[in-house]
Amino acid sequence: MSIEIKLSRSNRIYRPNESLEGKIIANLSSSISHQGIRLTINGSVNLQVRGGTAGVIESFYGVVKPIPIVNRTITVQPSGRIASGVTEIPFSVILKERGKDNMEKFYETFHGSDISIQYLVTAEVARGYLHKSLSTAVEFIIESEKDSLPQEPISPEMVFFYITQDTQRHPLLPELKSGGFRISGKVCSQCSVLDPLIGELTVEASGIPIQSIDIHLLRVESILIGDKIATETTSIQTTQVADGDVCRGLTLPVYVILPRLLTCPTIFAGWLWKVCLWNWCAKSKMIGAIYTL
Repeated sequence: MSIEIKLSRSNRIYRPNESLEGKIIANLSSSISHQGIRLTINGSVNLQVRGGTAGVIESFYGVVKPIPIVNRTITVQPSGRIASGVTEIPFSVILKERGKDNMEKFYETFHGSDISIQYLVTAEVARGYLHKSLSTAVEFIIESEKDSLPQEPISPEMVFFYITQDTQRHPLLPELKSGGFRISGKVCSQCSVLDPLIGELTVEASGIPIQSIDIHLLRVESILIGDKIATETTSIQTTQVADGDVCRGLTLPVYVILPRLLTCPTIFAGWLWKVCLWNWCAKSKMIGAIYTL
């Protein structure tokens, strides 16, 4: 005997002002009686423990409490019987109840190294004290509400940058110091996590040949405890812009697709604070710069 949840959307992406729809599928070898079929929607912000050596944020595990987002249970069917074979039981639940806009703040789904924002829908077939209940759970993804988006697209905010041997804090080879090194360009610093990160760069000068030019996406996760902030930074994606010694003065396009579940908009909520950074790295003995998205 088993049950499963099949959501109406294959990508499992929903917005808070929409209804979560799907069906509970029961596959039974014989008919059973039950004391009700319930559906529970749970969403929260949690600290999570990684394997291996504990980090700075993980040391606060057990000190900070989870931030509840939504916790709601509805009855899909009252007490009765489920016939043998495959039975489909449809359901529909409004994620954000009307009149509770100030009480339920839905944050976008996020799977970080130390912090996670997760939404689960759980189905349970209660069978009383003498029989084990049947239950199953599936994760669904929350994205920004359509109503909160501007009617007209906002023009991207471009940030101009430059990288030289003088902007570096680590030791450099004498050839770089004497020959010089300069990369300039611009990149969009304000965009949706669903849109690509776009921009351009130009290698103006380099005293030694360039091996490659990469963009590292860094994720910053922080928690606020009293008046102290614990922060950890994780590299989550590397995108190569150029391979080999590029021509000087040639404008190179930048197009980076953000990993949806590993990134989310900059958020400050209770003890939680998250922001994503991007880092230029020209592999000419590691010259780079970091900018905030």
